[in-house]
Amino acid sequence: MNIAGRDFLKLLDFTAEEITYMLDLAADLKEKKKNGILTRWHEGKNVALIFEKTSTRTRCSFEVAAHDLGMGTTYLDPSGSQIGKKESIADTARVLSGMYEGIEYRGYGQDIVEELAKYAKVPVWNGLTNEFHPTQMLADLLTIREHFGYLKGIRFTYMGDARYNMGNSLMVACAKMGMHFTACTAEKYFPDKKLVEICEELSAESGATITLTEDVEIGAKGADVVYTDVWVSMGEPDEVWEERIKDLSPYQVNRTVMELAGEGAVFMHCLPAFHDLDTKIGREISQKFGITEMEVTNEVFESEASIVFEEAENRMHTIKAVMAATLGEGK
Repeated sequence: MNIAGRDFLKLLDFTAEEITYMLDLAADLKEKKKNGILTRWHEGKNVALIFEKTSTRTRCSFEVAAHDLGMGTTYLDPSGSQIGKKESIADTARVLSGMYEGIEYRGYGQDIVEELAKYAKVPVWNGLTNEFHPTQMLADLLTIREHFGYLKGIRFTYMGDARYNMGNSLMVACAKMGMHFTACTAEKYFPDKKLVEICEELSAESGATITLTEDVEIGAKGADVVYTDVWVSMGEPDEVWEERIKDLSPYQVNRTVMELAGEGAVFMHCLPAFHDLDTKIGREISQKFGITEMEVTNEVFESEASIVFEEAENRMHTIKAVMAATLGEGK
């Protein structure tokens, strides 16, 4: 399998076989790291990391992964890049292509990372856009495969706001890999209809199924994986908090939901999570709306069923695999 020179913008661009190849490579790289085996395959290369939206896991994952591969990194935070402000996206792509072997972008519209890729002469990697979060998907798939030993046939339930990058990307990942995807939420938070249609076509080939339901019992019953995310995304105005809390509280992942899923079910979350009052935002929301937990209860988050920190670690291993593969594995 050779994907050298390709961009990594969304899972829709890759076959199930190519996704499996990246997961296998990530597993191999993870094992090598655990055993102290160096994989400095891209010694002397450099990558640019453009972050219009900040992140702990994504930044750390890219920086550690690049270092492990022998590469240097330049981190451009929201104030450190002129992309789209004083310099066009196309010009930015062409400038950076002359200095770096790869470009990561984490920010807003998918059209931005797509335009970067169009004009860049080096691989471009999507660290998150409003529409898709493909590096998170590889981490999630690797974590599920590590826990269960397989992907095809896994019953996967996503609870919460399924309209944006996480709901979209998880539905695509399941459709590609033959997993049974359920979005369990209020109808107004269902994924985009056009994307649902695309995923239903993919599912017909892979053996997956796509289910959209407002019924928690139907959505959670018998699930192998129960997944959720914060209800308010970065950059959204404070006014939406009240509406989301009202609409989505019935879809909180709690003991009842996990009992419906049954013995052996696991809980996943891409983080950060509002499961206690140990954060500034958590305390502010608690004071304003009188809640101490939001999308997941602390009981579930801290339970033996929770594999969120294994999932977080796998961000680094899978991002390393993406960079290694698209820059030329072992080269």
